[in-house]
Amino acid sequence: MTVLEAIRKSADFLGKKNVGSPRLQTELLLAHLLKMPRMKLYLNFERVLTATETDSLRELIKRRAAREPLQHIVGSTSFCGYEITVNRHILVPRLETELLAELGWQFLVAATKQSEGGSAFNDQTLAALDFGTGSGCIAISLAAKCPDAKIVATDISADAIALAKENAVRNKVAERIEFLQGDGFAALAGGMQFDLIISNPPYIPSAEIETLEPEVRDFDPPLALDGGMDGLEFYRLIASQAKTFVKPAGKIMVEFGDGQAEAVRKIFETEKWIVEAVKEDYSQRARIFIAKYLILPT
Repeated sequence: MTVLEAIRKSADFLGKKNVGSPRLQTELLLAHLLKMPRMKLYLNFERVLTATETDSLRELIKRRAAREPLQHIVGSTSFCGYEITVNRHILVPRLETELLAELGWQFLVAATKQSEGGSAFNDQTLAALDFGTGSGCIAISLAAKCPDAKIVATDISADAIALAKENAVRNKVAERIEFLQGDGFAALAGGMQFDLIISNPPYIPSAEIETLEPEVRDFDPPLALDGGMDGLEFYRLIASQAKTFVKPAGKIMVEFGDGQAEAVRKIFETEKWIVEAVKEDYSQRARIFIAKYLILPT
């Protein structure tokens, strides 16, 4: 069987199993198997697969047909250009979250320039908190793009922290990130404050988890999905507790789910946060909330 024949047959099989973008998924799996860039497959359409390669591809396609995520099968995913190892202990990073990370590092880079010229940021080293780090993808992106900033990353899951540490080493930023395992802000030592608090918290309403696509429902950890009865539990927690940990000139940036923009806005405004922006994702859906805390005069 040639490469082209394998792609056609496998894509047809995945399509019948309701796997989205079946040809692309097939090509990515085959490129992974053959250890070559996906586009190079097009230069090798007539190559005949060995019996071992054919058997291996068949097993990979079966796993994808069973709705195991592509990222789990190949073992990693790209996030903001950084290779991130993934497994069942963490939420597979989404494309939308790259926008959150980008906004975070843009803020830190701008703050660094302000501190060099003298500003509210010039008192000490810039610091950022990645709240609920999961795979570590956001923290790693911030550390790589802002080498002068101190990055702290927390997660309630010890397994997630272990994987995030591995990813930091893999991307050569481990020395610039402090990983802390614990429940919410309780993981932080008293007195810690940050110029940026950034988070992609769980935001799926509990009752909706069973309705999600199998790749998410059956393979992403429930802790990374379940946002409580209305999906807003973690926004209430962050809005009420982050005040103690954000510096006067600092900001908070959080990702949220479809249709949650106004509810998230009200939660933060009730806690005296000043809403600066609500940003859209690639599909023009409101996705990222940015605010600063209103510090009342004493």
